[in-house]
Amino acid sequence: MDIFERIKNNRGPLGQHAKESHGYFTFPKLEGEIGNKMMFKGKEVLTWSINNYLGLSNHPEVRKADMEAARDWGLGYPMGARMMSGQTEKHEELEQALADFMGFEAGFLLNFGYQGFMSVIDALMGRNDVIVYDEECHACLMDGMRMHVGKRFMFPHNDVDACRDRLDKAVKITEQTGGGIMVITEGVFGMSGDQGKIKEIVDLRKKEGYDFRLMVDDAHGFGTLGETGQGAGEYQGVQQEIDILLGTFAKSMASIGAFVCANADVVEYLAYNMRSQIFAKSLPMPLVVGGIKRLEMLKDPVHKNKLWEIANALQSGLKDAGFSLGNTNSCVTPVMLSGTLGEATNLTFDLREKYGIFCSIVTYPVVPKGVILLRLIPTAVHTLEDVEYTINTFKTIKSKLANGEYHSDQVLNTNA
Repeated sequence: MDIFERIKNNRGPLGQHAKESHGYFTFPKLEGEIGNKMMFKGKEVLTWSINNYLGLSNHPEVRKADMEAARDWGLGYPMGARMMSGQTEKHEELEQALADFMGFEAGFLLNFGYQGFMSVIDALMGRNDVIVYDEECHACLMDGMRMHVGKRFMFPHNDVDACRDRLDKAVKITEQTGGGIMVITEGVFGMSGDQGKIKEIVDLRKKEGYDFRLMVDDAHGFGTLGETGQGAGEYQGVQQEIDILLGTFAKSMASIGAFVCANADVVEYLAYNMRSQIFAKSLPMPLVVGGIKRLEMLKDPVHKNKLWEIANALQSGLKDAGFSLGNTNSCVTPVMLSGTLGEATNLTFDLREKYGIFCSIVTYPVVPKGVILLRLIPTAVHTLEDVEYTINTFKTIKSKLANGEYHSDQVLNTNA
């Protein structure tokens, strides 16, 4: 069969609804300055779907630094990949600042978290090595592991006993192959909001003698968790036990780019072996200079404290109102409801059009059938009035859902 004919007739689990949902439920356009309220379809909406945790995206000092860097350097400099002609003192300055802040020997910038994290796994893992990983790891980690030609074992989400069982399997294999073992988990799981069991996994090595290296993707924990904002490792008291830490600028730093921290030997190895960085243009100077400014501001606890004031008020208020938030112990706030895909779309349409609340809707196949997950992302620029209004609105839509007012077997066609 012709490839184009095949994809015409099989759009995929999400793409099959593209005609009805495009531009509204999928690929929506939020416009205006990034903040607690933005414009959607010509109307102002209270926005709970932007990963601007610390509110830095439109902070005057950040905007000034970005503007001056763009004026001084433009978006072209440096031209070329880091290895060939894209190295600058500013890139090195940001890398060392990140490493120092995170408590590691060295760091290396990545153009994007997704491609960079994939490339870290690809570069480090040989055919005789074995990966043991949490089933809810982010898609970028999953795709990196798909490139691994050796064995890999998945364990159920945050199930440390199952992790131990997979490690036993991995040990038997590596005893024969001479390879090593990498355990991969998240600092904060971005959909459910619960932290990875980093401390318990570390205890498998420290107390039970398993020999492995630990990689943690802490995209959502960096800047939001821990006394200084190092992330989930600091929060759990095991930051120094993480061997490879992955972080992104796309969340707390409200920018583009990412980084990997490890010991100096590993970072040097990655710099010379990560294909996604060797064969890609260097991160533009305004993003690097802007990153230096954002990291400086991230260290000021005032932003994180404000974020947690909002997050605690939102989560405690929703729980008091009888909502299930799963096992979240981060800022990510998943509100679990029960219903069909049709009910989910009608409910979300009502939230946006009648009540002016924009949050992310998550349904099957991302979550099990019958589950409607409304994911809220609190930020330092939200207000307690925003929280109160949202909780009261959610009480209303929960009641309407229970009364069958959103009942439908069809996906609402917002483009009709």
